[in-house]
Amino acid sequence: MTDSLRPHGNNRTPLPPTQQSADGVPSPRSPQSKKAQGDARAASGGAKRRDAFFDNAKFLAIVLVAIGHAWEPIKGDSRTLQTMYTVVYSFHMPAFIIISGYFSRSFDASPSRVKRLITGVAVPYIVFETAYPLFKRWIDEDPSQEISLLDPWYLTWFLCALFIWRMTTPIWKMVRWPLPLALGIAMLATVSPEIGNDLDLQRVLQFLPYFVLGLCMKPEHFHMVRTRRMRIAAVPVGAVALAFGWWAVPRMNTAWFYHRDAAQELGAPWWAGPVMVLAMFGCSLLLTACFFAWVPGRHMWFTALGAGTLYGYLLHGFFVKAGDYQGWFEAAWLHRPLGEIFVTVVAAAGVTLLCTAPVRRVFRFAMEPRMEWAFKRDAGQLAREREKREGAAAREKVNA
Repeated sequence: MTDSLRPHGNNRTPLPPTQQSADGVPSPRSPQSKKAQGDARAASGGAKRRDAFFDNAKFLAIVLVAIGHAWEPIKGDSRTLQTMYTVVYSFHMPAFIIISGYFSRSFDASPSRVKRLITGVAVPYIVFETAYPLFKRWIDEDPSQEISLLDPWYLTWFLCALFIWRMTTPIWKMVRWPLPLALGIAMLATVSPEIGNDLDLQRVLQFLPYFVLGLCMKPEHFHMVRTRRMRIAAVPVGAVALAFGWWAVPRMNTAWFYHRDAAQELGAPWWAGPVMVLAMFGCSLLLTACFFAWVPGRHMWFTALGAGTLYGYLLHGFFVKAGDYQGWFEAAWLHRPLGEIFVTVVAAAGVTLLCTAPVRRVFRFAMEPRMEWAFKRDAGQLAREREKREGAAAREKVNA
């Protein structure tokens, strides 16, 4: 996502999905029985297998994110590119957040899960919330660029939002009607410009319904959209979306898709905010369902890259920003059809490379730090280890 209305060019963008293992939703093309799943887990030492569908969905979504960011500096001269940009931005972030919510269902605020939330979300937020402003100071020669952990910068807003959403997961699992409540909160946020920019709370609240929807979803809900009938239906739906986008480009403020401002800040009457929340929620879910329908459920050449989408998400922004600050996108040939295709291919290839294993090994210290030194040992884990040692000692004594 962009932030063209904000000062200092602090563009902020979506991202990304968490690094948890999938819960084993089988592909509709190759259904697995419970016995087959059990045999597979036994063969792999009892560990849960990653589900190819979710890794594929995360990778394809992060590719769309990177392409959207690369389109941002060159889309102004092309109504076709603006149309594609609008359609992509209407569903790629909701798809990410729904998947994030789905894999947050087991979050119970236990010490082990809070530790993982800190090391996998909070620490990367601090690292990159510091790195991006420093990068701007250097490459854009802007020593006045401030570093603030309270004002998420460019891509980091999603990490801040994910931390807040996941910490509130026990509440959403407890209330009777979580999704209507989340929609009500999002609607109220759009009429409350007083919320301000701290922690990007407008985005946190306006995107909240998608996260809560993911929490409410079950494996069978994904099965419903992963059928041949849905794949066929997705084609005319996509065509209608592109046609509507073409019509809407000169008539609609695309800032509505970013969910970062109240209605009054966009120059609209207050009642337009709640209406747009509901309208865009419905449209986004429809296009997200079409996206999921076309995501392959089998293992593909890029499936393994789905585990590295956080790396691609957080790192590709440095290249996009470097191009923006250094004027790379100002070349006239990039604003022609062949240039637009070139930018698209480079963005897709670049983010793919950033999701690969070598890159993950280099940057794991910042994205997935272990930080055992910072946490107390879990009492339950210590008790289990003690019981295991005592049991082994007892067996050795009996054998002796």
